[in-house]
Amino acid sequence: MEDERHGSRRRRRGVLWAVVAVVAVALGCLLPAALVAAVVRQTAGRSTGDPASGPGGPAARLAAAIDAQLGRQAGALLRGDRDGFLAVAEPAARVDLGRRFTALRALRIAVWRAESSGQPTPTPGRPGQWRQVVTYRYCLVVPTCTPSPVLAATRWRETSDGPRLVAVEPSASAETGTRPWEVSELVAAVGRRTVVATTPDLRTRLPGLLAEAEAAATVADGYVVDGVPPDRYRIFYAGRAEWRRWYGGGRPAWTGGYVVTVGGGHHEVVLNADALRTGGVADLLRHELTHAASLPAGGWSDRHAWWLVEGTAELAGAGGRPVRRYAGLDDVRRLVAGGGWDGRLDTLAPGADAPADRVAASYGVGYLAVRYLVDRYGGQRLLDFFAAVVHDRRPVADAAREVYGEPWPELHDDCVARVRAAVAG
Repeated sequence: MEDERHGSRRRRRGVLWAVVAVVAVALGCLLPAALVAAVVRQTAGRSTGDPASGPGGPAARLAAAIDAQLGRQAGALLRGDRDGFLAVAEPAARVDLGRRFTALRALRIAVWRAESSGQPTPTPGRPGQWRQVVTYRYCLVVPTCTPSPVLAATRWRETSDGPRLVAVEPSASAETGTRPWEVSELVAAVGRRTVVATTPDLRTRLPGLLAEAEAAATVADGYVVDGVPPDRYRIFYAGRAEWRRWYGGGRPAWTGGYVVTVGGGHHEVVLNADALRTGGVADLLRHELTHAASLPAGGWSDRHAWWLVEGTAELAGAGGRPVRRYAGLDDVRRLVAGGGWDGRLDTLAPGADAPADRVAASYGVGYLAVRYLVDRYGGQRLLDFFAAVVHDRRPVADAAREVYGEPWPELHDDCVARVRAAVAG
């Protein structure tokens, strides 16, 4: 146990292992910037009465033919018919599509629907080719899930036998970024509560990751706020190149893991393999899966409640250890002693360029504050408070009075006093 504690401290001094990066991804927010011009052209064509875009016009007939091809491809994917999935595409597109097929089948694709958005538009400089915006909706493992949407641009070539798929562009939306199955080869393992995926070169990690994920899911299920646990926790283990690419990359240097909201009420977790070489996977999984269990379906972005969201996940990540064995206590002690914090929980969130020790201390303060609430009032009231502040977006003063029966200024000061007492001496 002593080695585990010291190892965790080394990780926190180098690369902090947890960050929540969730955003609201209603369908309208999923539009990649590269597709805006195409959608505008489609709308403009319809509004000016362009006969080519009207009912029965060439674009409308092509759109119907493309929908038919997308339907055939979806059916083939769900049947596991690789040849049928590739049959709608040009030979040059089949390597990319074959990789997508293999990745989605590894993830146990259970629902796959493709819906055209608007009508196709001619591709500039490519005679006979058309661009069609498509919304893909998918479920992993569980066919009764609410599907997650992905909006992407597809390109098609007209032939005497109907439209042929030339390419599917990755969905590079600013809000969510590119999904792993769009750009990487994947292998996966599926358990009772989780699905864990990585690249083939890291496949030897899958059995251990799955076992740790299943154990973490049991803990995370205890932090479900709205009464509906995730149908499966979705976890992606990223090597160095994938970490920079999946979901847009660009995370702060101290990040070892994050969760991103992908629509349909689903959150997907990404772990940084490089940051976890010395261990800590179990703690990180408990933390991130607790985010997936507790956060609103549409995401969350209020920095004023950062301490509550991260402190709750840290409580789960600590795995029931006593406060004295929390790995970030030294960082909290330095922050409190050095005057680098103004003593307010609502200003605790670190900036993206904050040094690792300041970030670790912020997580530690959040943990100690939440731990105080649980020790004093119990876990259920914490979940009720979380629901009021994070899900219902109630003012924290109203939520404190309703859930705890206390004025928030006094309760806040009690939390801060607990933080200071925990690191005194």
